[in-house]
Amino acid sequence: MAELHHWYMIAYDIRSPKRWRKVYKLLQGYGTRLQYSIFRCWLSPREREKLRWQLESILEAEDDLLLVRLSRQCVRDLPQYNRPDAWSTDELPYRLL
Repeated sequence: MAELHHWYMIAYDIRSPKRWRKVYKLLQGYGTRLQYSIFRCWLSPREREKLRWQLESILEAEDDLLLVRLSRQCVRDLPQYNRPDAWSTDELPYRLL
């Protein structure tokens, strides 16, 4: 049986350019960049915990990280509040590395 997946929005503020680049490259493997330091990712609970663990190994106490799970209703309503192609609701069946 397949694991349930959910959309997550990940935002970060990292003080060191070196750590910022590491986080940016890591998140590119998990999702799509929406803005400079904001990504969206389609993750299972296992993938979310793995990503969180990887991020914690890079980040320092001075850095900020926000990982928000979006409800189905939030994702469904996004197109009506934004530009037409701001958020594709296609569920990604695979992950590019």
